[in-house]
Amino acid sequence: MKAVITVIGKDSVGILAKVSEACSKADVNIVEVTQSVLQDMFAMIMLVEIDKSNIGFEQLQANLKAVGKSTNTKVHVMHEDIFNSMHRI
Repeated sequence: MKAVITVIGKDSVGILAKVSEACSKADVNIVEVTQSVLQDMFAMIMLVEIDKSNIGFEQLQANLKAVGKSTNTKVHVMHEDIFNSMHRI
């Protein structure tokens, strides 16, 4: 099972590190990352594997939301099935 994590907000030091640390603590494997900084805005999309996570999906969402709060960013976690359904033509 996979999930998509998106992070958007004002750029600051350590955003990627804090999101990665939260994933690591939950045994969530980061498969792919893309990020951009446009002027002072940070945008990142991560594809992660959640099938071996040591916490539930809702707890992962809550943990990453807390990371967003601490970094003054918006963090959204979406299960791959929902992501695929939303983007199917």
